Amino acid sequence: MIVEGLRTGAVPEQIRRRRLIVVLRRVEPRARLVALVKELAEAGAGIFEVTFDAPSAADDLRALRDELGPEVLIGAGTLLDDQVLRQAIDAGADFGVSPVLDVALLQRATEAQLPFIPGAFSPTEIRAAWFAGATFVKLFPASAAGPQMVRELRGPLPEIEIVPTGGIDASNAGAFLDAGAAAVGIGSALLRASTVERRDLVARLARP
Repeated sequence: MIVEGLRTGAVPEQIRRRRLIVVLRRVEPRARLVALVKELAEAGAGIFEVTFDAPSAADDLRALRDELGPEVLIGAGTLLDDQVLRQAIDAGADFGVSPVLDVALLQRATEAQLPFIPGAFSPTEIRAAWFAGATFVKLFPASAAGPQMVRELRGPLPEIEIVPTGGIDASNAGAFLDAGAAAVGIGSALLRASTVERRDLVARLARP
C-alpha cells in the first residue's frame, strides 16, 4: 500500500529518529543559505525544509543537495498547488510540507511516492489529513495550540503522528516532544539565534 510505505520508509524513520526539521524560509543569498545549513549539519541537524515561496527555491534545494549529499534530508515546504509540487519533485525533494490540508494535493504527492506533511489545526482536520494519506500531520500554527493540545490528541488519536511547526523555539520545543510529537519544525527561532544558540538548540533536540 502506497500510504503505509510512505509512513515506514527511510525518510519518515529519519524524521522520527532525528526529531528536528529545520525550516529555511527565504534565506538569501544562496551562499548564506549553504553556509547556514552546513553549520547546522555540523551541529547535528540532519533534516531541512526549503520553503517554496521564493523563485529560487528549487535551485536552492538542488544546491544544498550538491553540497551535502544524500546523508541529509532536504524537503520542500509551503507546497500549495500542483505546479509547486511538481517543481519540488523535479528538484529532488525528499519530502513535501504544506501549511494547509488540500486533500487532492496530498493524494497527488502520495501517488508520486513523496512523503507528505500537510498542515492542520483542529482534531477534525488532523484526522482527515491522516486518513487521506499524510505521512505526518503538521500542527500549524503550533504556538496557538500549545504542547497540551498534542498531549490531548494522543488520547483519542494515538496513531496519528504530529509535527508541530510555527512559533517553536528553545522555550517550548522540548515540551512539544515530551507531549508526544514525532518531531518539531523550527525556522525563525534558529535563523535569528546566534551561532552558539543555534548549536545549543540543535544539540538539545536533534538525535544522530
